[in-house]
Amino acid sequence: MRQQSFIAVDWGTTNRRAYQIVKGAVVAAQRDALGITSVPPGGFVPEVDRLRDQLGGAPVLLAGMVGSNRGWIDAGYVPTSATLDALAAAIVRPTDGVMIVPGVSHIADGRGDVMRGEEVQLLGAVAAGLVPADALLCQPGTHCKWAWMRDGAIAAFVTAMTGEMFALLKAHALIGQDMTGPVTPGDAFRAGVREAIRGDMLASLFAIRPAGLLGLRDRADAASFASGLLIGSDCAAHAAGGTVHLLADPTLGALYAAPSRNWAARRSWSTAKPPLSRA
Repeated sequence: MRQQSFIAVDWGTTNRRAYQIVKGAVVAAQRDALGITSVPPGGFVPEVDRLRDQLGGAPVLLAGMVGSNRGWIDAGYVPTSATLDALAAAIVRPTDGVMIVPGVSHIADGRGDVMRGEEVQLLGAVAAGLVPADALLCQPGTHCKWAWMRDGAIAAFVTAMTGEMFALLKAHALIGQDMTGPVTPGDAFRAGVREAIRGDMLASLFAIRPAGLLGLRDRADAASFASGLLIGSDCAAHAAGGTVHLLADPTLGALYAAPSRNWAARRSWSTAKPPLSRA
């Protein structure tokens, strides 16, 4: 793949991102809302053919939920410690000129974890020299990934439902009625991070409502406070002392970097945009 043109596709549950790559450089890209849940039965072959026609007809490398048991074909998982070579050896070829990258699985202390799509970004960030071969990487998002890289491989990782929990609270919880304002890394967000240090998440979440009712906090700041509470808890649990490398767009990167200013044990953060960004 390094010596030829190809089409790289990050195909998730709700979105699809495609990149035409020639001699290692992205020369064209497109994004749409055709996630795997929007593809009708038997629809993956014509959709891939359509992408190939639009982006030069080169071989296609697919990653993400397209390779899950809910996607086109279940490409399975490579266990940690996972390397680029291990992923390449386990690639699934559903049809001529099309390859699907497997996911990565991790089991520790009786708890399992999986990823699909993020492994390409994590290993790609190391291969591209954006982050060290030994590092803690954080990929914020709906399901935030914390990955410990060793010798360029994914040695261990954990997934936190940070973004999904925020969305669920906003859409379905009683406190969601107050979470209408924008999320910014300002005073309310930092107050949420400080509150997270208490380690009493359920009580802290409920306190968002009486804070508005009793005039303790402007209701316009409720969303920022809730975000700070969730992200602060996530970071406190997984960002040990040392440098954390963020693979994120600037907006999410700013939110995840903010908690470092509130911890007694200071962390340092660096931000690197991955080769196939989820921004």
